[in-house]
Amino acid sequence: MAMPRHGLHPHLAWGPVHRASFGLIYGSILVLSLLMAMDEVRDGPFEAAIVLFGSVLAVTLAKIFAEVLSHSMETGERILTRKAFGAAWSHSHSTLLVANVPTAIFILAGLGVFSVETATAVAQAFCVFVLVVLGARVGWVINHSWWLPIAGALFAGSVGVGLAAMKYAIH
Repeated sequence: MAMPRHGLHPHLAWGPVHRASFGLIYGSILVLSLLMAMDEVRDGPFEAAIVLFGSVLAVTLAKIFAEVLSHSMETGERILTRKAFGAAWSHSHSTLLVANVPTAIFILAGLGVFSVETATAVAQAFCVFVLVVLGARVGWVINHSWWLPIAGALFAGSVGVGLAAMKYAIH
């Protein structure tokens, strides 16, 4: 009897993470890109939170809208159905999920828990962390060795670090 891949570590339920991985990766890169373009010090932490979450929401809704319309063109199915929107939402909600943590971080900065500069750094670190974890997971899924997860983590993390560093180079 063959043991399932996840049987080695039954306490680690990676299925939901695997299904959400596109949105988590896309959301992390989107948040890092938005942070790169924002001047949250000048505009303030609450404005940064609104712009960050609102922008990710707008992109997520645009993706849902495009997915629903293009699916209808490909299949001829009606677009204004619960099934069509449910399928599009299930593919997109994890993108929005990633934006929640950085948004909360900027709200905390607005409440005086820490500075806007610290909020930016923590939000960037969170997104880089998501990319590192998912990069490592990709390496592990491809090959259960020690080096491919490290390479995946370094590759995905370097994309995040590069985007975070660009913010400081631009500003």
